[in-house]
Amino acid sequence: MVLRLQKEAMVKPYEKMTLTQLKEAEDDFDDEDMRAMEIYRQKRLQEWKALQKTQKFGELREISGDQYVKEVTNAEKDVWVIIHLYRPSIQMCLLLNQQLSILARKFPETKFVKAVVNSCIQHYHDRCLPTIFVYKNGQIEGKFIGIIECGGINLKLEELEWKLAEVGAIQTDLEENPKKQVVDMMTSSIRNTSIYDDSNSSSSDSDETKYP
Repeated sequence: MVLRLQKEAMVKPYEKMTLTQLKEAEDDFDDEDMRAMEIYRQKRLQEWKALQKTQKFGELREISGDQYVKEVTNAEKDVWVIIHLYRPSIQMCLLLNQQLSILARKFPETKFVKAVVNSCIQHYHDRCLPTIFVYKNGQIEGKFIGIIECGGINLKLEELEWKLAEVGAIQTDLEENPKKQVVDMMTSSIRNTSIYDDSNSSSSDSDETKYP
């Protein structure tokens, strides 16, 4: 504790300041402090730029059809882009917007955008909504068209995360498909029902043989 307090006492006041505070406090430092402060300011600025570079996006942004080529097809090199074409009147589209917004914050290195479908494609049929396209370097690397391909009306966030991870758009820490557990449970239930029915059938046949 003593060593920690001594170390903190040796820290220059500007080393605890934000970039804005450094600017406001310039008049309070001598020339030596100003030189050291400028070096420190540049260091903080580089750290901030590095952070911004790794966390480019971090939100689900709304774009228009006019922005599609620039924001999606011609997006930055090697950047994964996930675009959701939606219609506000479709409940499944609203659910996907909520979940994609959460995933956008979780995976800031991936670009998440959404667009009202009519602004991009005229006369797009409702049965094809929601539609998710996954782009990289101008190429479509994955697509989910319609409610079923997008995961169904009971889609869970983890299931959507897994879908996007399978095409490479995000790096998930999920170890297996969350929907696999549901499928396994359904398969087990069907198997047990089948065994039960076979057992009842055998018992019924036995009774009929014993009591003609």
